[in-house]
Amino acid sequence: MDFHSKIVLVAMVFALTVALNLPFGYIRKKKTRKFSFKWFACIHVPIPFIFLARVLSHLDFRYVPFFVVAAVIGQLAGGRLGS
Repeated sequence: MDFHSKIVLVAMVFALTVALNLPFGYIRKKKTRKFSFKWFACIHVPIPFIFLARVLSHLDFRYVPFFVVAAVIGQLAGGRLGS
Protein backbone atom coordinates (compact mmCIF):
# COMPACT_ATOMS: atom_id res chain seq x y z
CA MET A 1 0.00 0.00 0.00
CA ASP A 2 1.41 3.37 -0.94
CA PHE A 3 1.73 6.31 1.44
CA HIS A 4 -1.24 8.25 0.07
CA SER A 5 -3.59 5.28 0.39
CA LYS A 6 -2.48 4.67 3.96
CA ILE A 7 -3.10 8.33 4.90
CA VAL A 8 -6.61 8.15 3.42
CA LEU A 9 -7.28 4.91 5.29
CA VAL A 10 -6.06 6.38 8.60
CA ALA A 11 -8.23 9.46 8.02
CA MET A 12 -11.28 7.28 7.33
CA VAL A 13 -10.79 5.22 10.51
CA PHE A 14 -10.14 8.47 12.42
CA ALA A 15 -13.44 9.92 11.16
CA LEU A 16 -15.26 6.66 11.96
CA THR A 17 -13.84 6.75 15.48
CA VAL A 18 -15.00 10.33 16.04
CA ALA A 19 -18.45 9.57 14.60
CA LEU A 20 -18.83 6.40 16.67
CA ASN A 21 -17.97 8.23 19.88
CA LEU A 22 -20.30 11.21 19.32
CA PRO A 23 -23.52 9.51 20.50
CA PHE A 24 -21.73 7.78 23.36
CA GLY A 25 -20.27 11.11 24.49
CA TYR A 26 -23.72 12.67 24.37
CA ILE A 27 -25.25 9.84 26.41
CA ARG A 28 -22.34 9.87 28.85
CA LYS A 29 -22.66 13.59 29.49
CA LYS A 30 -26.43 14.07 29.43
CA LYS A 31 -27.97 10.78 30.53
CA THR A 32 -25.64 9.20 33.09
CA ARG A 33 -24.32 9.96 36.54
CA LYS A 34 -20.56 10.54 36.58
CA PHE A 35 -18.51 7.41 37.40
CA SER A 36 -21.56 5.14 37.26
CA PHE A 37 -21.56 1.85 35.36
CA LYS A 38 -23.44 3.45 32.42
CA TRP A 39 -20.93 6.31 32.33
CA PHE A 40 -18.07 3.78 32.25
CA ALA A 41 -19.85 1.75 29.55
CA CYS A 42 -20.35 4.83 27.35
CA ILE A 43 -16.61 5.33 27.33
CA HIS A 44 -15.65 1.71 26.71
CA VAL A 45 -18.36 0.21 24.46
CA PRO A 46 -16.99 1.82 21.25
CA ILE A 47 -13.48 0.42 21.79
CA PRO A 48 -14.04 -3.07 20.28
CA PHE A 49 -15.57 -1.51 17.16
CA ILE A 50 -12.61 0.82 16.75
CA PHE A 51 -10.25 -2.12 17.25
CA LEU A 52 -12.16 -4.11 14.64
CA ALA A 53 -11.99 -1.21 12.16
CA ARG A 54 -8.25 -0.91 12.70
CA VAL A 55 -7.63 -4.64 12.31
CA LEU A 56 -9.85 -5.01 9.24
CA SER A 57 -8.10 -2.07 7.59
CA HIS A 58 -4.69 -3.69 8.31
CA LEU A 59 -3.34 -0.70 10.22
CA ASP A 60 -0.65 -1.52 12.76
CA PHE A 61 -0.23 -0.37 16.36
CA ARG A 62 1.63 2.83 15.57
CA TYR A 63 -1.71 4.43 14.57
CA VAL A 64 -3.43 3.67 17.88
CA PRO A 65 -2.55 7.08 19.42
CA PHE A 66 -4.36 8.82 16.54
CA PHE A 67 -7.48 6.77 17.24
CA VAL A 68 -7.28 7.46 20.98
CA VAL A 69 -7.23 11.18 20.18
CA ALA A 70 -10.17 10.67 17.80
CA ALA A 71 -12.13 8.86 20.53
CA VAL A 72 -11.50 11.67 23.01
CA ILE A 73 -12.53 14.27 20.43
CA GLY A 74 -15.73 12.31 19.73
CA GLN A 75 -16.55 11.92 23.42
CA LEU A 76 -15.97 15.61 24.16
CA ALA A 77 -17.85 16.81 21.08
CA GLY A 78 -20.73 14.47 21.86
CA GLY A 79 -20.87 15.81 25.39
CA ARG A 80 -21.16 19.33 24.04
CA LEU A 81 -24.05 18.48 21.70
CA GLY A 82 -27.31 19.90 22.85
CA SER A 83 -25.69 22.40 25.24
